[in-house]
Amino acid sequence: MMNNPMAYMANQAYRGTATTVPPLKAVSMLLGGTITFLQKSVAAQEGRRFEEGHDYLVRATAILRGLSHNLDFAKGGAVAERLFLTYNALIVASHKAYGRPHARESYRRIIAGLTELREAWESVDASVRGKVAPVDSARSD
Repeated sequence: MMNNPMAYMANQAYRGTATTVPPLKAVSMLLGGTITFLQKSVAAQEGRRFEEGHDYLVRATAILRGLSHNLDFAKGGAVAERLFLTYNALIVASHKAYGRPHARESYRRIIAGLTELREAWESVDASVRGKVAPVDSARSD
């Protein structure tokens, strides 16, 4: 059992999503949720609804924490280690930006990074499922 209730909830959210959809799709969906919560956090902060903004921030970082706690370092090796560092850097950056004058710009960069990461996972998912045609698929008949 985890000591931190938020980490426990994040872990449960990841596991629940991962059991209802394929794992790569789950990661993509969770990253999408993180992006949405950060966007809502920015909007709430700008509307001076700071408690609401903080709640959205906590939800976004809980998802990232759940993703980082469910990495398989034995199978993932260097990629898992890099993802762990990336997820944790995004968590720290999100918390550091909250309530600051430059929050909108900081969140814009964080969201851009998360969007790129989500698109990378979607690309991996598509290639695993055989949905992506090879680059040199032109026929030479």
